[in-house]
Amino acid sequence: MQIIKLRVRDKHDSELRRQSRAVNFVWNFCNETQRKAVNDGRKWLSSSDLQKLTAGTSKLLNIHAHTISRICRTYECNRKVHKKAWLKFRGRKSLGWIPFNQGHVTVVDGGYKFRGVVYETMHDRDIPDGVLIRAGSFNQDAKGHWYLNMPVKIAPIPIVDPAHAIGIDLGLKDLAALSSGEIIKNPKHFRRLEDKLGSAQRARKKKQAKHIHLAIKNARKDHLDKASAAIAKTYGTIVVGDVSSSKLSRTKMAKSVNDAGWYSFKNMLRYKAIRHSGIMIEVSEYLSTQICSACGGVPESRPKGIADLGIREWTCTDCGAHHHRDVNAARNILATGLSSLAGGTQNAGFE
Repeated sequence: MQIIKLRVRDKHDSELRRQSRAVNFVWNFCNETQRKAVNDGRKWLSSSDLQKLTAGTSKLLNIHAHTISRICRTYECNRKVHKKAWLKFRGRKSLGWIPFNQGHVTVVDGGYKFRGVVYETMHDRDIPDGVLIRAGSFNQDAKGHWYLNMPVKIAPIPIVDPAHAIGIDLGLKDLAALSSGEIIKNPKHFRRLEDKLGSAQRARKKKQAKHIHLAIKNARKDHLDKASAAIAKTYGTIVVGDVSSSKLSRTKMAKSVNDAGWYSFKNMLRYKAIRHSGIMIEVSEYLSTQICSACGGVPESRPKGIADLGIREWTCTDCGAHHHRDVNAARNILATGLSSLAGGTQNAGFE
């Protein structure tokens, strides 16, 4: 499954805004009905209850009946996820959102058809004939631009050499070090625009701050997208260290961790590996920095803990091998991953 995201041409803005206002109306009705039910001591409403209460309103609101059904299901799901009696109301400041069900958007000459309207996009993707577009949505970004998000199932693409394997050590100074010796730089998009963003926020220029946040997000996504695609196209087995961005984001390194985008990068590697008939696994990176990848020893010359974080290169006193700190870690991560895969294969053979 792959989500194709295409920007819709601005000439469709007024119609999409009209539908998004209707979507907000249905959402707010569900929210108000739920709030009253809770305050009156009645049972909490399910998506089925909300769908019964909103039945027959599609003609009045001029939106698809299945869109209303999706709103009700999404409302119940979000309420349960956030564990709240009711949610926030959607207003003018809420970004536009128009959900649709499977099969309601189709590929036609000149664009994508939804409710009898052909929506043209700024660029296109080669979607094979007969591909079923799953349940997706039209979404608006902070700049007011509309995007069509379509989940589709596309056949896997063969990789160059399925036998190739790579280990990846994620970092902050550099985004990643590969066991091949390649280093993927970290552009530090947030740090680059941090001063400009701070000035806009202090001046209470909310619109400008939104645009800067969006620019940072798009630049980071583009960089991660290209880096992950290059790896997935080349290597059949991708092994990544299990560094936790959620844990480190609660430390003093929070800004740098969030700016690096480890979580997004690992997700991209995972689905792109599948897309190219490969696999991506996470393994423990415990002592990966301190073990010599050449001899497997733990020499006295190794960098130790946070105190030696500034040591970027070191030489093993046991075998004399010279290491780049992060590349050495990536090679140990790769070895751990390959041994775990081999162990799994052997176990499978005994059963």
